[in-house]
Amino acid sequence: MGEDTWLVDRFEQHRPHLRAVAYRMLGSLSEADDAVQEAWLRLARTDTSDVDNLAAWLTTVVARVCLNTLRTRQHRREEALDVRVPDPIITPAGPDDPEHAAVMADSVGLALLVVLDTLTPTERLAFVLHDMFAVPFDEIGTMINRTPEATRQLASRARRRVQGRAPVPDPDLTRQRQVVTAFLAAARDGDFDALVTVLHPDVVLRSDGGTARHRHTTVISGAHAVAAQATTFGRLSPFARPVLVNGAAGVVVSAAGRPLSVMAFTIAEGKIVAIDVIADPDRLRRLDLLADDAVKPGRTTSPSVGDQVG
Repeated sequence: MGEDTWLVDRFEQHRPHLRAVAYRMLGSLSEADDAVQEAWLRLARTDTSDVDNLAAWLTTVVARVCLNTLRTRQHRREEALDVRVPDPIITPAGPDDPEHAAVMADSVGLALLVVLDTLTPTERLAFVLHDMFAVPFDEIGTMINRTPEATRQLASRARRRVQGRAPVPDPDLTRQRQVVTAFLAAARDGDFDALVTVLHPDVVLRSDGGTARHRHTTVISGAHAVAAQATTFGRLSPFARPVLVNGAAGVVVSAAGRPLSVMAFTIAEGKIVAIDVIADPDRLRRLDLLADDAVKPGRTTSPSVGDQVG
């Protein structure tokens, strides 16, 4: 085995982990792939003979790339749209699918990613690396020039904000499906009272229509307000097909061979607490939602490193 092939094989072993880190850091599939690809480019031109832990080295590289991306994004915040729902990971797996358990174990809900977007870049780095991937505070601190104690405080502050704003979803997918089915049926029938029944009193609906459908970009709070909005969705509910969105119950709405939206539901204690909608036609097109093999965890849209060295 040649040295290049050996290096490619080692990198590919770590790619799923690196992509998981980057996706949680950025909430963007394309930017996550770019970060992972940048890690490969740096690895290919670096002498790592004295690196004892390649996984940790690569994680550090990806984390720093993501941190720079977040800082750049923060500087442009004033130019951003009012609402941006993170990229969804969509899979057709159901509760009886053998892949389902793995999908659920490796998923992070869109509602949580929305909250992570409100953190500062360093808070997000500390929280994601420590709380989601058990990276020690001293290692995280070296990435941001902070002491371990200061890094611990960053993660603690982020954790309080996440726990206060990100609902903990019900892990029972069958129960999730029942609630979503009831929601769709009530929307189809225009049954306002039934809609209010399945919605948490403090439910939040976030819709991202992008620049092409800016009038679809909105945030609506409260069961009655969301129910009133949902009744207008009733005519489209027959075109909704069930999927998993980041491991949780969701739907893709398409008509006449054209995807119209992705809806992700966060359900806790039998009630819908959050609905995240992507109606941006450009992003829907990139997700290739009408294909049989919808975007899945671990799938990369960028060229593999093997393609580049082969």
